[in-house]
Amino acid sequence: MVKRTSFERDDCPIARSLDAIGDWWSILIIREALFGSRRFGEFQKKLGLAKNILTVRLRALVDQGILKTAPASDGSAYQEYLLTPKGRGVFPVLVALRQWSEEFDERPEEIATILVDRENGRPVRRLELHAEDGRLLTQADTTLKPRPGKQARQVTA
Repeated sequence: MVKRTSFERDDCPIARSLDAIGDWWSILIIREALFGSRRFGEFQKKLGLAKNILTVRLRALVDQGILKTAPASDGSAYQEYLLTPKGRGVFPVLVALRQWSEEFDERPEEIATILVDRENGRPVRRLELHAEDGRLLTQADTTLKPRPGKQARQVTA
């Protein structure tokens, strides 16, 4: 297997995030954990992933603090993989990816599910970015500036 470049020490938070959860199997494992999967066999069945790849991805997610292992809740000898607060924090990212796909997919009619509010069954409203004062922001309304005491790298388009 080819070793990929690590962005763990990159000064860009997007690159750091991709270092932790950037491959598609990791994102899909987190999705399944959010849906309630906890055991190795459940992840394998839902994702159709080879055991060796699943083992590596689960270990990496545990090492990143996104999942933790715990004894099986049914008292069996198995272990379960549980989302940590850091792992549950990926939920809005997955919603954003889902909504992006729903908007721009060439065949949206093939998307099998819609995300709904469990309480009332109605579709979830599109995620929005708001300023501290509540204004709706677009990309054109934002910019990057150096963190106090830190010099940011130059970003060019």
